[in-house]
Amino acid sequence: MPVRELYWNIGSHGLMYLIFLIALIIFGYGCYQKLQLLKLGKKEARKEPISERVKLVLIYALGHKKIIREKFSGIMHSFIFYGFIILFFGTVFVGLDDHLGFSIMSTDFFLAFKFLLDLAGFLAIIGILMALYRRYIKKPTGLDNQKEDAVALGLILIILLSGFFLEGLRLAANPVSWMGWTPIGAIFAAIFTALIGNVDTMKSLHQVVWWFHMSMAFSFIAYIPYSKLFHIISSTANQYWQNLGNKGALQLIDFEDESVESFGVSKLQDLTWKHLFDTEACTRCGRCQDNCPAYLTEKPLSPKGLIQDIKVYLGEQKSSMLAKLALANNVEDQASQEVAAAAEEADAKIFVGEVIDQEAVWSCTTCGSCQEQCPVFVEHVPKIMEMRRYLVLDEGDISPEAQKALTNMERLGNPWGLGKATRTDWCKELDVPTINENENPEILYWVGCAGAFDARNQKVATAVVNVLKQAGVNFSIIGSEEMCCGDSARRLGNEYLFQSLAEGNIALLKEYGVKKILTHCPHCLNTLLNEYPQLGGDFEVIHHSQYILELINAGKIEMHNPLPAGVVYHDSCYLGRYNNIYQEPRQIISKIPQASLLEMERNHGKSFCCGAGGGRMWMEETIGRRINEERAQQALGTGASFLVTGCPYCLTMMDDGVKSHQQEDNIRLRDISELIAITMKTD
Repeated sequence: MPVRELYWNIGSHGLMYLIFLIALIIFGYGCYQKLQLLKLGKKEARKEPISERVKLVLIYALGHKKIIREKFSGIMHSFIFYGFIILFFGTVFVGLDDHLGFSIMSTDFFLAFKFLLDLAGFLAIIGILMALYRRYIKKPTGLDNQKEDAVALGLILIILLSGFFLEGLRLAANPVSWMGWTPIGAIFAAIFTALIGNVDTMKSLHQVVWWFHMSMAFSFIAYIPYSKLFHIISSTANQYWQNLGNKGALQLIDFEDESVESFGVSKLQDLTWKHLFDTEACTRCGRCQDNCPAYLTEKPLSPKGLIQDIKVYLGEQKSSMLAKLALANNVEDQASQEVAAAAEEADAKIFVGEVIDQEAVWSCTTCGSCQEQCPVFVEHVPKIMEMRRYLVLDEGDISPEAQKALTNMERLGNPWGLGKATRTDWCKELDVPTINENENPEILYWVGCAGAFDARNQKVATAVVNVLKQAGVNFSIIGSEEMCCGDSARRLGNEYLFQSLAEGNIALLKEYGVKKILTHCPHCLNTLLNEYPQLGGDFEVIHHSQYILELINAGKIEMHNPLPAGVVYHDSCYLGRYNNIYQEPRQIISKIPQASLLEMERNHGKSFCCGAGGGRMWMEETIGRRINEERAQQALGTGASFLVTGCPYCLTMMDDGVKSHQQEDNIRLRDISELIAITMKTD
């Protein structure tokens, strides 16, 4: 029976419990300080349902679902993480044997577990070396090396290596028959035997290394909350507290709440506790920045930088904020009063302007790629949107061209500024029934402002109508009473205008008894489906790519005309990342005879924005390179003959992007409905 003698060659090992207790006290105090952050922000419900949240922790923390998306860093982190998990259980088993008499270390199971421990420690070292290589040799742009990064990696490496040194010295001075089950330890034992040889010397060195290894391990525990290592706790907590609501919906402002003095975020205290805790969860891995279209086209926005800027400022203001909180809770000690008084003077930075660059706030396209890539569920977009709300609703600070679009929406019900009576001009020759003429349609086609007023997208609306007619669908449109859904108003920060437009549309849809809505615009889809329920508008809403696929699968659409060409599909942010509609457009393309589906390097969840989201459709792009031109270049690189999308904004932006490269003769821009309208023609 294999046996490992616990605490072999170690006297007075009970002293380690005192050292461990001290380490735990230091650790606990550090965690207490960190968790004070939760007191400083606004309340936000992130507790229920517990079972679902625990499940997500298992998937994303233990399962590394997002981390492993990046191959090199995913393998690196997995080696370190799982290696430490296994080594931790090894320590637990020692404790169970020592204090509870489980005798785990003297069973056949011990040999297999000993081998697993050796392998775990070895892979963890490989992981640390990969991290050092990546951070200090490869140096990807998303990483910004700081002193604490080197300290953390160095400390972990010392603990791992000293563990193998300790094992090697023990085996060299006290050989056992089962050394083959500890291959790495056996190698170290052979090295020490060759270099030292003397058993007494190795025993003495073993004692020194044991106490050193133990001290380093306990120092690691104590150091966690004062370093980047705190992400071991904070990242897992953030994964637990992730948003389980609809990620396509922004938070509703209650304008009837008279206790609200200002709207949006103008200071740290306006952020929720979760948004403040995001600053602790952020590991500065750079994945958000590496996939941000604004950052990659030289705009003054880095999602990672934004979170870190808030963290730095929070660090500067934390003491004064806690002192103010203590005073608010009737703690009247002199020290707190002095700190709070000093804070009033020190807290002079303008949050949106000095701490966070206003240009960064307006550079965001709300594409959601930052949040999609973040493995610890830091929420960048909601913070940016709250800052915009403050600028627009409280300060009236918005660009003239964006303000013009808002004014048009308010006065005329559309951002193009065209008369309401002209909303149905596009379909005068198409014999399209309004809901007044066809009161009980199978589906209501929500044309949207782009389909009604933009010349290029009127062709898309026409294609949708032709597809519906040829498929024999009973449909109607609202007609001239339809107004802008309010997406751009909300993303530009004018929540009041959004709610006004939304309430008008909801009342109209309810008046007509509408149940199911079809739209070809992802922005309309997201707003009607995910945001109107906040105001009592619960409707079944479907994107035209989903509906067309249903018609094809039901045999109501037959594609007679082949399309012998390469087709590259561009994922709309609001269709893909916000509503998880990735496959339907691709399945449609794959069903078109002789069409060949191509992919850009950035596709699906990593798709690159066209640049029009977040109200940027109505704003000039004057800083850095144009996002649409960057995306168009990516599409052109595939050699496709057709560039297809399912979004009117994307269609416009990509069309302009292709023209900027003078490639309009080499690639044709189409909406997915236009391809179907062409291929299903029989005349």
